[in-house]
Amino acid sequence: MGKIPVIDVLIPAWNEEEALPLVISDISKTWVRQIIICDNGSTDGTARVAKALGVVVVTENKRGYGSACLAGMRYLQDLPASEQPDIVVFLDGDYSDYPEDLPKVVAPIIDNNMDMVIGSRLLGNMEPGAMTIPQRFGNWLAPFLIKVFFGYHFTDLGPFRAIRWDALLRLEMQDPNFGWTVEMQVKAAKHQLRCTEVPMRYRKRAAGKSKVSGTIKGTFLAGWKIIMTILKSL
Repeated sequence: MGKIPVIDVLIPAWNEEEALPLVISDISKTWVRQIIICDNGSTDGTARVAKALGVVVVTENKRGYGSACLAGMRYLQDLPASEQPDIVVFLDGDYSDYPEDLPKVVAPIIDNNMDMVIGSRLLGNMEPGAMTIPQRFGNWLAPFLIKVFFGYHFTDLGPFRAIRWDALLRLEMQDPNFGWTVEMQVKAAKHQLRCTEVPMRYRKRAAGKSKVSGTIKGTFLAGWKIIMTILKSL
């Protein structure tokens, strides 16, 4: 593998004080320059725990997965140009993914000149019960529609992903909610970014409650948002 570029990790988090220490401890500090917790108005000790672990914390009280990610991006954009990262990795704060797999996610960018890499749970080893049936359906439907309308093949909307910082800025991300991941993949297809996937392990969340699959309303809204994001991009 070639020279390791500057890699920063953005972790959107809402009430993840129990799982967050596990996530942070499993991220290889030899690979990553800084970890930014995008605290989405948590009512528990998420921000306090993150600060105690020595990572950067940015706060976005406007609720929404995309809102938290956008706040993390603004933090990076405010850095001097010479200090902005080469690669940004997005990772959830619930410990469902395996943070120690980060080198595997960024490798295609470093070694094969890819622009974006999606960690695919469908191609990897998924713990039984880690995804609900509605989640599995949504993660089949969205990639299917992207392939039909944009000609790009994905198998998943996995949140564990890496993208070149300059490519991410070109996408002009906007979605404040559940459409964030699919918006990124749709815009990557429209911008003809070089994309690939790597198999990812996936497990049930370590603690807390899912903000999407934990409720019928959350599951429905997430699915509707994903479909509408794709259709509005046509």
